[in-house]
Amino acid sequence: MLHDPAKFYAEWPATMNAMKSKAPDIGKAFGPFFQALMKEGALPVKQKELIALGIAVALRCEPCIYAHIEKCFKNGATGAEIMDAVGVAVMMGGGPVYTYAPVAAAAVAHHEQAVSAS
Repeated sequence: MLHDPAKFYAEWPATMNAMKSKAPDIGKAFGPFFQALMKEGALPVKQKELIALGIAVALRCEPCIYAHIEKCFKNGATGAEIMDAVGVAVMMGGGPVYTYAPVAAAAVAHHEQAVSAS
């Protein structure tokens, strides 16, 4: 596991672009699917992103955790709301999921520091 939000956010775009150049059909298929489901609907985007984050934590997908925390903040979630969603995921997933709560906490701190620095 990376456990380094700054490194993840710096390297992830290049990592995804490299994958897309090797397997463009994956991005072509996933992108529209994601965009169609993660837009405003019966649930606002902020709630959808909090749900996605909870699932990411429960599945122990570190890149997903970082990506959805960034999207949670972009859609108006607070650090407290994000960590509350993480807590629900931990409650549902138990000990193995609990070990990913620090990943989420580090990403929240990274974004909160970026906001306070600007």
